[in-house]
Amino acid sequence: MKALISILATLALSTALATEATPTKAPAAKPATVHRYLVERTFPAGALDGLNAEVKQKVNTNNASVGVRWVQSFANKDKTKTYCVYEGPSEDSIRKAAALNALPVDSITEIPVTLTPQ
Repeated sequence: MKALISILATLALSTALATEATPTKAPAAKPATVHRYLVERTFPAGALDGLNAEVKQKVNTNNASVGVRWVQSFANKDKTKTYCVYEGPSEDSIRKAAALNALPVDSITEIPVTLTPQ
């Protein structure tokens, strides 16, 4: 009987020690919520004429530093108004990205709903 109790105690102790030695996984980080925004901008005539691949790369790098992604932009015929779609964690992050890139902001509207013709 003493031998059985000794074996059970040893087994219980080794199980407890093994549980303590097993590293626990940290809870998975909750993914940041990404919101979509429409940004309206007004530019002086000719301001967008120098928009080349190098400038776009700099804009994208600055955007990424605050968690923002430039999705697509549309411009009027004389390129003085743009309507740009961005993704980011908040309106504030969209404003920070604009400031980093020295871009004007007339308005920012969150656009969470997608409507399609189908």
